[in-house]
Amino acid sequence: MPNKLKYILLFLICVSTRAAFAQYPVNNNQYPPNQPQNFIRPDTAKHRALTADEQIDTLRKKEQKNKDSIEYNSKFIKVTNERLLNDSTQVFPLDTGITNFENYSPLLQPRSPKISLGNLGLAERNLLFEPLKIIGFDVGQHTLDAYMLTPQDVLYYKARVPYTLLTLYTGGTTEQFFKLTHTQNVNKYWNVGFNLNFYGSRGFYSYQLLGQNVSGLNADVYTWHESKNKRYNLLVALVFNNLKAPETGSITNDSLFTSVKGSFDKSTEPVRLANSYENWKNSSFYIKQFYYIGRVDSAKGKTASSNVLPTQRVAYTLYYNVQRYEFLSNDIDTYHVFPDYYFATNRSRDSLTVNHLQNDFSYSFYLRGKTNQFVKNEFKLDLGLTHDLYSYTQYVSDSTTNATGVKVKQMDKMQSKSFEDITVKAKASYRFSDKIALEANINQIAAGRDFGDFLYDAKAVVAGSKKTGKIILGAYVQSSSPPLVYTDWISNHYIFHNTFKNQKTTSASFNYINDDLQVDLKAEYFLISDYLYFASPSGGVDATPMQLTNPINVLKFSAGKNLSLSEKWHFDNYVVYEKSDYQSTLRIPSLYTYSSLYYNTFLFNVLHATFGTDVRFNTAYLAPSYAVGLGQFYNGPNVTFSSYPVATVFFKATLQRTNIFVMYDYANQGLFSRGYYTVNRYPQQDHLLKFGVSWMFFN
Repeated sequence: MPNKLKYILLFLICVSTRAAFAQYPVNNNQYPPNQPQNFIRPDTAKHRALTADEQIDTLRKKEQKNKDSIEYNSKFIKVTNERLLNDSTQVFPLDTGITNFENYSPLLQPRSPKISLGNLGLAERNLLFEPLKIIGFDVGQHTLDAYMLTPQDVLYYKARVPYTLLTLYTGGTTEQFFKLTHTQNVNKYWNVGFNLNFYGSRGFYSYQLLGQNVSGLNADVYTWHESKNKRYNLLVALVFNNLKAPETGSITNDSLFTSVKGSFDKSTEPVRLANSYENWKNSSFYIKQFYYIGRVDSAKGKTASSNVLPTQRVAYTLYYNVQRYEFLSNDIDTYHVFPDYYFATNRSRDSLTVNHLQNDFSYSFYLRGKTNQFVKNEFKLDLGLTHDLYSYTQYVSDSTTNATGVKVKQMDKMQSKSFEDITVKAKASYRFSDKIALEANINQIAAGRDFGDFLYDAKAVVAGSKKTGKIILGAYVQSSSPPLVYTDWISNHYIFHNTFKNQKTTSASFNYINDDLQVDLKAEYFLISDYLYFASPSGGVDATPMQLTNPINVLKFSAGKNLSLSEKWHFDNYVVYEKSDYQSTLRIPSLYTYSSLYYNTFLFNVLHATFGTDVRFNTAYLAPSYAVGLGQFYNGPNVTFSSYPVATVFFKATLQRTNIFVMYDYANQGLFSRGYYTVNRYPQQDHLLKFGVSWMFFN
């Protein structure tokens, strides 16, 4: 009985306490009128609306008291990358839209299409003219660059809650691409995360052969730390790539789409090489540190949260990379895919390993007026010094006879070198306001193996109102040393020892952008001297590095225009016209178009959906060939293939945290032709039903 009285007494105390607080008057007029729902009650010291970050902190405190009161979403996540952190600390909202969601393949990007050996994961090259703006040492192997992950590709987050993104694109066993991203903040100033990308493909021809499977892996682990006073930033990333790309020499049936017989079963079409492939492995460690000296300003933009703007900054970058290129073959060359054999007739084990250590130091100085939403009258000067230390070793498999008279296979070192480059960098920019800005960059290799290489570029931005748009004027001059594959290369099938001049490029561009009118116009001019390329003198398979003594002129015009035919119907277009006075050397189409017609709707009051079709087209051009074992596209036989539009029908939608699409790629196959080529002898993809899903988790 006494225990029961104790509990009854405790209950009465609680009730009376609640009643006592109920007598305390509440002033319902203390909130300012017409305030949004997220307005927080001000204190007696200062009356102000809280910033976006403070509102999120307040919501998080409420969540700790009542976990069911908050539904996490993308507003809790901000994102940036290394490039955006170079000038100031900038973070942007997470993009959760479905624009271009169906164009996941790096081969089929609307504004940067590729030609390839047939499907995702195989060797590729730009369809349009897009020169590389790099100087210094270059191996010259770029046919798998579209699938590589670099430290500059890593995204860094400010995640108030753990964020996970799962993405799957699949066309059955023909093509699969899986991506996993996870990030979370250890505390308010320290973020960690990782990315895993897996892709594979059996292709469309001879896919019953296990050796012809594409296999690719990208992985990275990263962290971003920002000090409490926002003066110090640390970026660290570990990146790993392992890419396997079969090199079949193409199928033996060169009249696949033109003969009456066609193909009875494409999975059984014989290939010239059944057990040959290239394997790229890349491991890198990247650490970048910024420290802001002196006064630190801030500005608020419409899309970015409070940006930290330094007045002085010092930065240091340490980058270590080990890259290995391998070509492996166990085939007898029945169909004469290779031009020659220097070490073995039925076995190749060619490898090149490159070690690269880079130390980069920079100092930045800013002069600016008062900041508000936009920075006005800002002058910035960047000075930098980069030291690159390289070493590379090339091996080839050879057969020798040992002391007992037995023939054995071993890896022989063909060449091994070490060298360094020192690059001086300078950048000056002046921003009169948010309407006018000027910028000039200097990159000059002042000492080392590639002494004399340079890249100078300049840019001017003139912006008017939203209705008038903005103009961007650009120009650059570049001189680049010949890549290693052109000058010193030793493998089982190709040996080169050449001396070439630096390739020089001069370019000027005019770009007009109007977001209100959804118009993007660009004109570019390129003058290329001592152009380097691969070609076969006989029109066969003997790809050889060459240098054109005469200069090449290239004109490139591009236009993008998005039309809103109604509230729900939209028609997006992108057109490129390019012309060269050496079309037989620089093999590019004269015209490329991409159009997307789609209809937006809201289904079942929960599903934001889009139905549409994409059509891409390019005019006929001299098709390049591909040198197996060398990893280079080259000018071989003068073959021109007929060209027809390639259409895709798609449905995509978003439901809360999930984006999905279903598409029928190359839906018009058989309407104009049975298939198409972009590279000599390599048929492109067939029609394929594809599915994709992207699922976000906030917890």
